[in-house]
Amino acid sequence: MRATKTANTKAHIIASTAAIFNEKGYAGTSITDITRATRLTSGSIYGNFANKEAVALAAFDYNLAHFREVVQREVDKCRTTTEKLFMYINAYHSSAKLNFPRGGCPMQNALTDADDTLESLRKKAADGILRWKQDLTDIINTGIREGVFYSEIRAEKTAVRILALIEFAFLIHSAQKNRKLTDQILENALEVAQEIVKI
Repeated sequence: MRATKTANTKAHIIASTAAIFNEKGYAGTSITDITRATRLTSGSIYGNFANKEAVALAAFDYNLAHFREVVQREVDKCRTTTEKLFMYINAYHSSAKLNFPRGGCPMQNALTDADDTLESLRKKAADGILRWKQDLTDIINTGIREGVFYSEIRAEKTAVRILALIEFAFLIHSAQKNRKLTDQILENALEVAQEIVKI
């Protein structure tokens, strides 16, 4: 019974602070922010997590899982490999109106926030980027095997080009809050994807 209560309290803390960490970052999130969001005392927070870093790492995992789930749910609706590739880009377009974590891309946020200050968070974010790249690479390789994508393309290199444009779109949105410009960059990523599809 106690184990269940502890697990529920931890889950509550993570869910309540995930958006705060994603928006304000590790350094910008205070223990006061955490206690206010969870309506728990600092003693209760530290009774469930060793320190603020442990809460931040758990919140990142939560945000990343949410981020990936939103996209994967849409990709799973697609019938063809080509549709899946395009959905990996279109999911971030303003017309998709999907419910991503507040604060934007958790990987980009964490890498910016943790660079040279919180190695454990940086590693988690880097692993998330690599998983994302592998997802796209796998889809492109599937399309090559199916004969719907050109066989001479390099799957990993193409995946990196697409991801670079998507992440740049997130960066521009963070800097200028301009969805029109963000969408234009995503359309460039779609052009990269379209180039590999056999007509």
